[in-house]
Amino acid sequence: MAEEARTAATKYVLITGGVVSGLGKGVTASSVGVVLKSCGLRVTCIKIDPYLNTDAGTMSPFEHGEVFVLDDGGEVDLDLGNYERFLDVTLTRANNITTGKIYQSVIEKERKGDYLGKTVQVVPHVTDEIKHWIQSVSCVPVDGQSRPADVCVIELGGTVGDIESMPFIEALRQLSFSLGKDNFCLIHVSLVPVLGVVGEQKTKPTQHSVRELRALGLTPDLLACRSAQPLIGSVKEKLSQFCHVPVENILDIHDVPNLWHVPLILRNQKVHEAIIKQLNLARSAGPPELRDWTQMAESFDDLKNSVKIALVGKYTNLTDSYLSVVKALLHASVACSLKPSIQWIAASDLEDAAATNAPDAHAKAWETLKGSSCILIPGGFGDRGISGMILAAKYARENKVPYLGICLGMQISVIEMSRHVLGLVDADSEEFNADTPARVVMYMPEVSKTHMGSTMRLGCRRTFFHRTDCLTSKLYGSPPHVDERHRHRYEVNPAFVAMLEKAGLQFVGCDESGKRMEVVELQDHPFYIGVQFHPEFKSRPRRPSPPFTGLILAAAEYMGKLANNSNGHVGTSE
Repeated sequence: MAEEARTAATKYVLITGGVVSGLGKGVTASSVGVVLKSCGLRVTCIKIDPYLNTDAGTMSPFEHGEVFVLDDGGEVDLDLGNYERFLDVTLTRANNITTGKIYQSVIEKERKGDYLGKTVQVVPHVTDEIKHWIQSVSCVPVDGQSRPADVCVIELGGTVGDIESMPFIEALRQLSFSLGKDNFCLIHVSLVPVLGVVGEQKTKPTQHSVRELRALGLTPDLLACRSAQPLIGSVKEKLSQFCHVPVENILDIHDVPNLWHVPLILRNQKVHEAIIKQLNLARSAGPPELRDWTQMAESFDDLKNSVKIALVGKYTNLTDSYLSVVKALLHASVACSLKPSIQWIAASDLEDAAATNAPDAHAKAWETLKGSSCILIPGGFGDRGISGMILAAKYARENKVPYLGICLGMQISVIEMSRHVLGLVDADSEEFNADTPARVVMYMPEVSKTHMGSTMRLGCRRTFFHRTDCLTSKLYGSPPHVDERHRHRYEVNPAFVAMLEKAGLQFVGCDESGKRMEVVELQDHPFYIGVQFHPEFKSRPRRPSPPFTGLILAAAEYMGKLANNSNGHVGTSE
């Protein structure tokens, strides 16, 4: 084996999962990265998704949670959002590897004749492509520096034993062997359940999972055991004996008050020492410095006051559909010394038809909306629930309730104003009614109408403020422009801008052409903002997104007004 393979510039930490999906491999991978970064190491991340989709762009939020958008326009798995938020890095679409991308690359090479007439097979051609992709991406710095990262954390999606992940398992086995033990560390995340009747922590599922992993040629160096309560000592000893992992390398990741505690749990169990020893990084790493992170985690636990945020959406049955929005609300609320209390409202329950079809749900939805301190309408696609969103925006406008509309939410505010203030009763989006004479939201001319994947306006784009005294600009610190991430096919029709501005809806931000509307604000309203971009994707725990911070500050002021109101309500409009 070549000596250079033994001294790889970037070391690798692989995170696999067993027993069941949804154990929190993404949070574990992010937390391991945080601890290693706190030791002075530079960290990058790769997420492997074994599905055949090229990317997450065409997948329903109900299938796989939200689609996270990167600066370069990559539509990726939501775990990359966790990596960016925890590690404060800027990833690229190449950091999300899918089976679809790998096979697409292999087939393109075969068509070009790159394999010189050989029979193209899973081994070695697909596995070689996976290894090449991993090693190429791991060398790309994601923290603004020029040198490759010290450590690349790789998360393998799914669970060990899934048919679709087998080529990746084999490629990772080969990579582990070629790099050597001092360049490759494997952490296996597993479940230690407690049976309700017996009340005993059971190790057998983890034993079977590790046995299957070892049968595929990979042996875990550390076990990360998910459980409701901390593992007892005898359980760790049993796992060590049957899984061939030292007791000190068996990590206990039990349920915590908030996810910011997970890196602290790992630090307390000296995960950094085990990984640094395994990867021979003692010369590059120091002791972990997590004082700021500790203060952040503990300050959240100490918060007493909360703020009610009405989130009116289409996918409220699966909260992961709005994961970045939830995290952005968390960041902003904590910065304002408040705990976010998100009131999930299905937009369809607010509609007039629901009063007949589902009267209880309709009444509860309106009660929840009116009892909230602010209203947020996030992005989405399709016409389901649109009427309910328009009613929510109307309520916010008429009753001076703080309102933030994101992407679709901004378009909703334009439709609502057009219908109820301008009197354009047929005002609509081309997405919902292509034949309407008042097409206030239109299809973007450069976007494909025949292909869905990667055909939207995607990635980081510049928005220019042409009114520096506007509230949105002030929230950002009064810069001439801001760079935020986008994901949309439709935009405000510029033919209606003058009419809407005359009615009080001011378009204070636009793109470089001046024709694509990016930010709207309502005059004579304490906080009514719509943005075409998605500010939630760039929110960080210590750098909350300005529009979200503004919403929470306005909600806190609104709460004060409610407290001073003898009725406890402001307005009754539906």
